[in-house]
Amino acid sequence: MKYTRLTKEQFEELHKEFINFLATQSITADEWEDIKKNKPEAAEQELDVFSDLVWYGVLDKVDYLEHISPQQIHLFKCKEKQMHLIALKLKHDKVDFTTKEGFQWLRDNLLSDDIEFFNANKPYSDDKHLDIFKLIQTGANITKGELFQYFEKLIKG
Repeated sequence: MKYTRLTKEQFEELHKEFINFLATQSITADEWEDIKKNKPEAAEQELDVFSDLVWYGVLDKVDYLEHISPQQIHLFKCKEKQMHLIALKLKHDKVDFTTKEGFQWLRDNLLSDDIEFFNANKPYSDDKHLDIFKLIQTGANITKGELFQYFEKLIKG
């Protein structure tokens, strides 16, 4: 398995898609029940293949990621060949960006010397989707990119 197996809740949510996936392999509902009962390792394999397909579909559509921690914000734009990173780092620990108050402090003190800005491009490894997946695994969230675009304009401006 390349990514990670979907959770029970995710499988329940994608129940119809999983049935279609089994159907593309000519596996009926009765055959699936038989596989689960008598060939659990084959059932596990089917769950893993389906999970990877779902993850690939999700990762293929990711345009922006953001990872906000108490003193740092990492904003990623996932381009075709590389990732563009805008990062903000707080030089002290008196503020927590993950709180409403901390985020308000950031807005009020954006040009303060307490904040360092970083702007970089990084080429993907051999596997763009796996690079994006690893960021999600470490806590990044898929977003529409509003925060990235805001800071991108600020940096260019």
